[in-house]
Amino acid sequence: MEKKTGFYGLCTSGFLARASYALARTPVLALFAASFGVGPEAIGFAVAISTVTGVFFKMPAGVISDIIGRRRTMLVGLTFFAVIPFLYLLVDSYNSLLLVRFLHGFATAIYGPVIMAVVIDMAGERRGEMLSTFSSVTIVGNLIGAPLGGFLLTRLAGGGTQELVHYHIIYGIVAALGMVSLIAGIWASKDLRAKETDAKLGKAALSAVFQHFFHSLKNILTDRRIIVTSNMEGVQNLSVGAMEAFMPIYMVMVLGFSEFEAGLLWGIQIFVTIIAKPLMGKISDRHGRSPLLFWGMFVCAAPFAMIPWVSDFYLLLGLAAVFGLGEAIVSSSSAAMVADFCKEDNIGSAMGVFGTLYDVGHATGPILAGVLIGLSSGQDFRLAFAIIAGILVASAFLFSREIMFRKQTDRHF
Repeated sequence: MEKKTGFYGLCTSGFLARASYALARTPVLALFAASFGVGPEAIGFAVAISTVTGVFFKMPAGVISDIIGRRRTMLVGLTFFAVIPFLYLLVDSYNSLLLVRFLHGFATAIYGPVIMAVVIDMAGERRGEMLSTFSSVTIVGNLIGAPLGGFLLTRLAGGGTQELVHYHIIYGIVAALGMVSLIAGIWASKDLRAKETDAKLGKAALSAVFQHFFHSLKNILTDRRIIVTSNMEGVQNLSVGAMEAFMPIYMVMVLGFSEFEAGLLWGIQIFVTIIAKPLMGKISDRHGRSPLLFWGMFVCAAPFAMIPWVSDFYLLLGLAAVFGLGEAIVSSSSAAMVADFCKEDNIGSAMGVFGTLYDVGHATGPILAGVLIGLSSGQDFRLAFAIIAGILVASAFLFSREIMFRKQTDRHF
């Protein structure tokens, strides 16, 4: 019973944290950056910069959680969710927005791999199911955050142009949600036993910590199965990052829809992901993860490539829904498959590597899309989206080839 209560409490905290982060990100962030008069490359970089933080810090955060304990590391991440959003109230230029976005990225960089390791520790043999359930609950935060951001922008502007104060109001709400998430996280984790290091933290103990750190990284980074599987999540997030950055721009500035409609489009994608993920997790537990990872990339790539060719709102909703299904198929299997490959005392490290490659893709998507769109005069999204869709398809075939090679090698030996 305590295990269930702790899990539900972590889900509540995660939901609030993700709602806060989603409200800060889509579609508000791209439009906030555009309000400073910058081009598509700069907009893509503004969306990506917080994820760049994760590229450098998710891996160390995961390893450190194996050493000093999940609870301590998790609460540090939740503190960033609670404190950093107040800095948005000081943003008055594109450069200051970049700085705050970079700092805000520490929230997910620290919290992301650690909370996944906590859930894996709780789940046992139900890794795919419980990871998918937790992910679906927290994604509800994204579902609420995106349409809410678009709705608030539309209402605050009242049909006119957005002003700096409108963005400050929204980020004030972001800060409030982050504070409640921290409080919920402290309450939910009060019964969790932190994994402590030796109380005598002399030179020998400190040396052991560093030895464990580098030993864990070596074990994870030299396992091609973990790297290849994590890479699938990273490549899939290439398309997610591009969607986050340029779907609002395409909807509002190219097609002329409202900010609320742009947020609603992102919301339907997240809604489908939420509904499909637990079922896909159960299927991956019972019938294998590799086929879901392979075919899920195609389910993402097809609608993604088609979106810039469509201007009808309801068709766009349908494509976004299919993309959300593809995201559920891929993400329900990837983290669980990585956990299957590693030892129990290296799960935090593995989730750190997984999160790093996730963030590499998530950060690269907006930057790559921004550069490609900029090269085509800033209005043609078709080539950019087609190239990224092609990368998803190519990665699926590379993954399939690697997994088949590994199975043949295992049978041989």
